[in-house]
Amino acid sequence: MADFTSGFWSIYVTVLTVLGIAGCAILLYAQSRAKIVIKEGEEANTTGHSWDEGLSELNNPMPRWWMWLFYITIVFGVIYLALYPGLGSFKGKLGWASTGEYEAELKKADEDYGPIFAKYQQQDLKVVAADPQAHAIGERLFLTYCAQCHGSDARGNKGFPNLTDKDWLYGGDPEVIKTTILNGRNGMMPSMAAAVGSDKDVEAVAHYVLSLSGSTSDPIKVAFGKEKFGACAACHGANGTGNQALGAPNLTDKTWLYGGSVDTIMETIRKGRTNAMPPFKEFLGDAKVHLLAAYVWSLSNEKSTVAQK
Repeated sequence: MADFTSGFWSIYVTVLTVLGIAGCAILLYAQSRAKIVIKEGEEANTTGHSWDEGLSELNNPMPRWWMWLFYITIVFGVIYLALYPGLGSFKGKLGWASTGEYEAELKKADEDYGPIFAKYQQQDLKVVAADPQAHAIGERLFLTYCAQCHGSDARGNKGFPNLTDKDWLYGGDPEVIKTTILNGRNGMMPSMAAAVGSDKDVEAVAHYVLSLSGSTSDPIKVAFGKEKFGACAACHGANGTGNQALGAPNLTDKTWLYGGSVDTIMETIRKGRTNAMPPFKEFLGDAKVHLLAAYVWSLSNEKSTVAQK
């Protein structure tokens, strides 16, 4: 009931539950008192259904053993609701809670696996990346917490970076990767439509951006776009090589987070882009992030290179 701010809902759920159980008990009691007595010469009470020339369905009470099963179920429900949460905000006599169960499991896991994480936490990230056991643990952490966005193969998707190449918005050093996972990132490109000019100017800048990476572009529009690119140089640099301190992408390669077509680049210039990676410091802790960062770094480095570190 933590999601409800009013005590009314706790009372509401409690009343409905109690009435439901009481109603079932009263109905069963009433049915158990009913008796069918057929006097001599009278026809049996039926439901009106008959088959096979005289086979009729009798309208009799449920068998006693069946009723007692329902009574046992009601008694079990009453005992359960007295011991465990179920009546609104009442926590039950045993004080059981799913959060307590979760915390107990975490404590047990820390006791079992804490020393392993602590051992690797003391090692350099590149050394950890070369350790087969650490690599396997890092891979499982990645598949559990990172694959939803970056894919199980870590090659990313539209709006989510590919972690297997060497193209990094904020830098690909192991410590930088660890900082990214710990604290998260908030990347934001503002709408540049007003700064660039008309739609034709936006299109010209898009062609100029394509030309920076040697992609197919219109030479005439490239010439006009170069003049207007000054509005973008503050973040991407005069030559379009980007700025890792700001997370501004390098526009001179052919790595595109949202796509490298003219229309997509124009959309980016007009509307801007906003990306956020959540922080994992509080959720995973430094030790697990250390292993995870080592694994992510190894994805974009040759195995032979990792082993030499």
